[in-house]
Amino acid sequence: MKVLVTGVNGQLGHDVMLHLQMQGIEGVGVDIQDFDLTDEEAVMNYVNKVQPSAIIHCAAYTAVDKAEGDQARCCRINGEGTLNMVRAAISVKAKMMYISTDYVFPGEGEKVYEPMDPKGPQNIYGLSKLQGEMAVASQMTAYFIVRTSWVYGVNGHNFVRTMLRLGAERDSVNVVCDQIGSPTFSYDLARCLVDLIQTTKYGVYHATNEGFCSWAEFAQAIMDKAGLSCKVHPVLTSQYKTAAKRPLNSRMSKDCLDKAGVARLPQWEDALQRYLEEIL
Repeated sequence: MKVLVTGVNGQLGHDVMLHLQMQGIEGVGVDIQDFDLTDEEAVMNYVNKVQPSAIIHCAAYTAVDKAEGDQARCCRINGEGTLNMVRAAISVKAKMMYISTDYVFPGEGEKVYEPMDPKGPQNIYGLSKLQGEMAVASQMTAYFIVRTSWVYGVNGHNFVRTMLRLGAERDSVNVVCDQIGSPTFSYDLARCLVDLIQTTKYGVYHATNEGFCSWAEFAQAIMDKAGLSCKVHPVLTSQYKTAAKRPLNSRMSKDCLDKAGVARLPQWEDALQRYLEEIL
C-alpha cells in the first residue's frame, strides 16, 4: 500500500506520516512546495507520477478568522483544491480520505451531532470545508470523510502552545466557557486515520479524543498540568469578539468508529498529559 499524504508540514499530516512509518506502510508526504492544490494540472501530474493506492488529504486553509476576509482563496483551496485531489484520485483508482471539521454543523443546542445530521456552517472556513466534503461525496464511492475538532500537535502552532505562552507571561487569561467540544491530539487522530484507511469501510466518520469540555476548562487543564499559576477567567462568546462566528456546540458522536471496528481515541485529558510530556 502506498499512501499520499497532503499537508505534511502541518500538525496532522506530520503525525499521519509518523504512523504510516510505524505500521510499515509506504507514505509519500507533500505540501505547498510540491504543488499548488488549486492547480488542477499540477495536482493531476504529481498524483499520476506517484501512483498512490490511497490519499489522506490533510492540507487545508485553516486560518478561521482570516478566511472571513479571504473567502475566495479559502474556498478555492478547501473546495476546488479538494475537487482537484478527488479527480486525481479517480484517475489512479486510489481511495481517498478527506479531513473535515465540526464547523460544518450549525453548532447550536446541546445535541451530539451524528455524521449525517443537517449541515449549516456559521463561518467561511466551515462553508469551504463543506464544499470539500461535497466534492468528495459527489464524485467518489471509495472515500472516507473524517470530521474532527480542536486539533493540536507537536508540529505547529495551536491553542495549547498559546495557553502555555500566555500562562508564563500573564497572571490571568480570558477564555470562552460556552463553546463545548473535544480537544484532539493529532498523534491520536493520525493513528485512527491510518487504521481506517486500511479498510474498505467507506463513509463519513467523526474522530476526536473522548469527552467534552469548554475552551475555558481546556485552558485550565493546560495550566494545571503544566504547573502554571495563571488564572483562567471564563467569559461568554458574546464578550469575546472574533471575525468568524464559532459554534457553541461541537459535540460529535463517535459511534461510527465502533461500527467500523476502529478503536476510539483516548480521553482528552490523557491526550493532553502525553502531549505536554512530549513538548515540555
